[in-house]
Amino acid sequence: MALRKASVCLLFFLFSVLLGTVHGGNPNYKEALAKSILFFQAQRSGRLPATQKITWRTNSGLSDGLMAQVELTGGYYDAGDNVKFNFPMAFTTTMLSWGTLEYGKRMGSQLQNARAAIRWGTDYLIKCATATPGKLYVGVGDPNSDHKCWERPEDMDTARTVYSVSAANPGSDVAGETAAALAAASMVFRNVDPKYSSLLLKTAKKVMKFAMDYRGAYSDSLGSAVCPFYCSYSGYKDELLWGAAWLLRATNDVSYLNFIKSLGANDGTDIFSWDDKFAGARVLLSRGMLVNNDKSSFEPFKLQAEDFMCRILPNSPFTTTQYTQGGLMFKLSESNLQYVTSITFLLTTYAKYMAAAKYTFNCGNLLVTTKTLRNLAKSQVDYILGANPLQMSYMVGFGANYPKRVHHRGSSLPSLTSHPQAIGCDGGFQPFFYSLNPNPNILVGAIVGGPNQNDGYADDRTDYSHSEPTTYINAAIVGPLAYLAGSYTR
Repeated sequence: MALRKASVCLLFFLFSVLLGTVHGGNPNYKEALAKSILFFQAQRSGRLPATQKITWRTNSGLSDGLMAQVELTGGYYDAGDNVKFNFPMAFTTTMLSWGTLEYGKRMGSQLQNARAAIRWGTDYLIKCATATPGKLYVGVGDPNSDHKCWERPEDMDTARTVYSVSAANPGSDVAGETAAALAAASMVFRNVDPKYSSLLLKTAKKVMKFAMDYRGAYSDSLGSAVCPFYCSYSGYKDELLWGAAWLLRATNDVSYLNFIKSLGANDGTDIFSWDDKFAGARVLLSRGMLVNNDKSSFEPFKLQAEDFMCRILPNSPFTTTQYTQGGLMFKLSESNLQYVTSITFLLTTYAKYMAAAKYTFNCGNLLVTTKTLRNLAKSQVDYILGANPLQMSYMVGFGANYPKRVHHRGSSLPSLTSHPQAIGCDGGFQPFFYSLNPNPNILVGAIVGGPNQNDGYADDRTDYSHSEPTTYINAAIVGPLAYLAGSYTR
């Protein structure tokens, strides 16, 4: 009886979402947008600028690249550790760029901060692509030794091993994603810094050619340096599609469209993440028909994008997506919010393209309008910001009730100002990692991995699957937050 009642409640909630009848007070989306971008300052590696607002972080990784006799300082630490993994970092940069391209006009004063966050990533990615002819550097820091330590990035003394791919040891996936990031960012800077934009696009073309000419998964080339951390589980065809789609948008060069058609990447999907880009590429390519009205070239991608939406929408007869009783999209138990924010980005962006064409479509007997997609997207953002059974904001520093024991080395350890003495590899576990006290440094704007399938959250630093933030969780929500900030005023 209880199970039946719960099922009825869930169906009512999801039906209400689609009709737009679940309201409540709207969160302060402008505040959430500002904080979601500010988080990236806490993830910075390298020499920090005078404008740094997250002041408990200082310079780190200043010798990065030295082991390969190149200069690879800068970029971002991916999550709560001190490793620079270029595969998710490039995806982070692509998503920040896409969000800025689509919603920059709604960002207000945050637009310059979004550009700065993008540029911190692209400055580093350019170094990785140009430091040594014939090589693409794809990471700095031995993840296996780093993950055995709990120390501040400013103190890290683990091996800063440098990893690369080449013609002999290819990495089409990481190269395709790097090309996507550089191409997308080139459009962000096209009008405000044409010279930098030109450098980004030139480098993107070069890296994409490398990805196309030398096929192979970087996981096969680098093994335990990237697996199981950021294995390319989906293969590399999705990154070839994604990279070519971004270069097509940046250049209008038909050779990229011909390459895309030759890939034959037609399998259906119900996920979008740092690893699997098929859905994102299809939504991006559908813009060619819905916004640019080129039906002959882009209709197949529009149909694939709609197939994806029909797998996501809760009332669709073709849905393959689970929702918690509280209404949260639930894909995988580990860091589920990464899928929520990425898919939410596609919902808002496909709705934007549909609105440009005054277009609707059907999932069986379900009519899908822009409002259908936007209502679902808003419900997911609102859940993350506190409209959930626990009334817990999963964005640190937003609202009254948010995660206090985040799985993050820099946040959980005292700052250099308060504790100038070095904290060694093992020195951070006791009394900091295992402490029940809140983190001493508030990781403002970070979105953690999120609740479990029962809408529960333990706020446990040792439970990285739920309490660890990542750059790519945040990067994907910047666009939807900008859309909502520009649509709902308080």
